[in-house]
Amino acid sequence: MFEDLRALKSRTEARRITDLFDADATRASRFCCESSDMRLDYSKTQIDDDIRTALIALCDSVALADKREAMFSGAPINETEGRAVLHTALRNLDGGPVSVDGQDVMPEVLATLEHMRRFADAVRGGALKGAGGAITDVVNIGIGGSDLGPAMAVLALAPYRDGPRCHFVSNVDGADIADTLRGLDPTRTLVIVASKTFTTIETMTNARTARAWMREGGGNPAKQFAALSTAQDLTEAFGIPADHVFGFADWVGGRYSVWGPIGLSLMIAIGPKAFDAFLRGGQAMDLHFRSAEWHENMPVMLALVGLWHHQVCGYPSRAVLPYDQRLSRLPAYFQQLEMESNGKSVAMNGASLSEPSGPIVWGEPGTNGQHAFYQLIHQGTGVVPCEFMIAAEGHEPDLAHHHRLLVANCLAQSEALMQGRSLDEARARMAAKGLTGDELERQARHRVFAGNRPSTTLIYPQLTPFVLGQIIALYEHRVFVEGMILGINSFDQWGVELGKELATSLGPIVDGEQSAEGKDGSTAGLVDYVLRYR
Repeated sequence: MFEDLRALKSRTEARRITDLFDADATRASRFCCESSDMRLDYSKTQIDDDIRTALIALCDSVALADKREAMFSGAPINETEGRAVLHTALRNLDGGPVSVDGQDVMPEVLATLEHMRRFADAVRGGALKGAGGAITDVVNIGIGGSDLGPAMAVLALAPYRDGPRCHFVSNVDGADIADTLRGLDPTRTLVIVASKTFTTIETMTNARTARAWMREGGGNPAKQFAALSTAQDLTEAFGIPADHVFGFADWVGGRYSVWGPIGLSLMIAIGPKAFDAFLRGGQAMDLHFRSAEWHENMPVMLALVGLWHHQVCGYPSRAVLPYDQRLSRLPAYFQQLEMESNGKSVAMNGASLSEPSGPIVWGEPGTNGQHAFYQLIHQGTGVVPCEFMIAAEGHEPDLAHHHRLLVANCLAQSEALMQGRSLDEARARMAAKGLTGDELERQARHRVFAGNRPSTTLIYPQLTPFVLGQIIALYEHRVFVEGMILGINSFDQWGVELGKELATSLGPIVDGEQSAEGKDGSTAGLVDYVLRYR
């Protein structure tokens, strides 16, 4: 599939990215995409017209347009589980009917959204009280997509938070829930338990601990618990009233679920109106993805740049680098989105992949990373494609000079990665400092930057609920495009199952109730070590 592209790559070996700008004064405007005032600049890569044409041809070779419409129309494109993939329906506020097995799902989606709005308003306005009065804190207990999405978004939209304080517990490590509950008032705290099946062992262990804490502290779990789950028999048995339960269909995967009931904590934090703006941003990106030509299509071009760097150039990882402290959880969110979706080794038909699947995704906010791992990005022996993100304007007008410095740093890093610094330039710098001879040469070599390292930049007016919705939907569709071109199912995650099964079997052994006989020597020895301290 990538043979033609690898042939084109061979001609880039002696070419620098800066050469492309020297040869084409319009390059920056031609190698970018725009959608609703958001701009994706991918001109600081080795992609030229011929390479872009060959990349775009991949879309037609896999009938991407048909697969895209199959997803939006409710076809069961998650073939290993026989499910539709319709997180887009959760933000389809006025887009018409969406059918699954011949039934329009939108009435139920919109009814659930209205149920969320009423509940959020009741919590925010004080109509829904705890045993000690109005709710002051919300604790969301989930894991994976039931945690990362709302936790990331609540932090990202801090300027819009005007509701109760939100906290998030995901790790079964008792330290997580102990540290979170410490200092909270159990009579004025709402606990949201997020588990579709209401059986997730980490989530339910934490939920039972929170319920005991609330009871012991004088709270009322019957009023102060809510559930994001489809298992109403189990939520009822747990003691959660039916009007505090918000269900969602099996065509919403966990890592795609922040748009619906899993986003309840976000709605409580920022209010239904701002949450609707968040949904509108996602819907706007959906409309762009469905209508824009491939070369102008932001999710498509972001995906094709990723395929070029990983599958063709062989770069094993990519760094997501938001220059926004409030997006500090976004790299982890995208890490799950991409690595759980496209971290596969078999194609849709079960055959082994002939090409690498998804890359390693990682990152941290700038400018912190500049004083940490950017050393490797700039001068390490491997190439790490970087994906920068920056808002043109911050939320703190009194600190506008901070934001100008932030923007300058973001743009400087992408420029430095592309331009680098030659040995001759480094020698001139050392000579200006008075160095000569071997010491000049030695010091100069330490100051060489290879440059010619690729990056993209996503720039937008300001980080608003609408823009955050755009960003998340952009990356969701990027993952879809990459998965379709690679021929894999991006919407199952069987890789998480084996460890969960083994953990269940190891539970009685770690408790000392069963022997470790039959376990490998390493596991048995580690269990023995743990039991010494019981």
